[in-house]
Amino acid sequence: MEENLIIDISESNKGKEQIIINKKYKFNFSYKRKDNSKVYKCTEYKKINKCKSFIILNDKKEILKYNSSHNHPENEYDVSLSIMKHKIKDGIEKSSIPFGIKIKPLYNKISKEMGLICPEYNSIKSQISRNLNKKLPSNVTTFAEIPSESEYYKTKRGENFMIFKNSNLIIFQSPFQAKLFREYNDDIFVDGTFFIAPKFSYQVFITRTYAIELDSFYTTSFAILKNKEQETYKMLFEKLKKNANTCNNNIRIEPKNLHCDFERAISKAAKTIFLNTNIKYCIWHYKKSLEIKKNKLCYNEVKNNNNIFIYYKAISNLPFINLNIYLIFML
Repeated sequence: MEENLIIDISESNKGKEQIIINKKYKFNFSYKRKDNSKVYKCTEYKKINKCKSFIILNDKKEILKYNSSHNHPENEYDVSLSIMKHKIKDGIEKSSIPFGIKIKPLYNKISKEMGLICPEYNSIKSQISRNLNKKLPSNVTTFAEIPSESEYYKTKRGENFMIFKNSNLIIFQSPFQAKLFREYNDDIFVDGTFFIAPKFSYQVFITRTYAIELDSFYTTSFAILKNKEQETYKMLFEKLKKNANTCNNNIRIEPKNLHCDFERAISKAAKTIFLNTNIKYCIWHYKKSLEIKKNKLCYNEVKNNNNIFIYYKAISNLPFINLNIYLIFML
């Protein structure tokens, strides 16, 4: 038997144990003998070469017998590909948060350890994606399947950021987001989006605030809604307010202004929870709604008649008129 054999442990594409000898030959697990030793056959034994080489290991991965009568060339690149895939998969499986792994730095670290013969990153990207997907929880297909508790509801500091769930609504807000919602509540911006909503839901609803000192907008909560009913919005605002109050020793949270689109259910729900809040409707949504109505009712008339077009533009700019100045001129 050859001396100084180097053994690496890997696995086949089907997930079975694979032995690599001297980073040149691969052996797939074949069967276990009565003495619990394992027999591995060269991966070329089912191919055109019909290689008869095999290796037998005990339960401590010590070599009992090695038949090295390979009838095919060494394949160091193919072997290195298997080793790289296995090491990255092993790194993913050991991680508590697999989707938080930075794959490229992990690849760079492993490739440095492997030396000159190493597969390119692009050649293993698809395999990495498959390994990551296997570690992630299965896709939720109904609202009821959304778990009430999950390890994925925790921040890196172990803080829970899923604050509420019922049959129509689930709200995500980290303690830091609650702090922003509480401390920068002069202007709260809310909007729903449908394009990124899960298939089993109706919309993803987002709240944002503007931090003056940082001169930046920040998202203060995410919510998945099953509908667009006033009661659902009311529950959403109520839970956000309660969470902010809880984090602030029950100090009253009352936004000065809440900016939203022209959906009446949102503004009515907000006024129910934030009694003294001033509702400010979004100019973009106003103009978008006006344009949709124009295109539906009188597109050609506005397009072909300059006087009507001027009136249309004037109507679209009504929100920019300062009513105080207008009233002065009326006196």
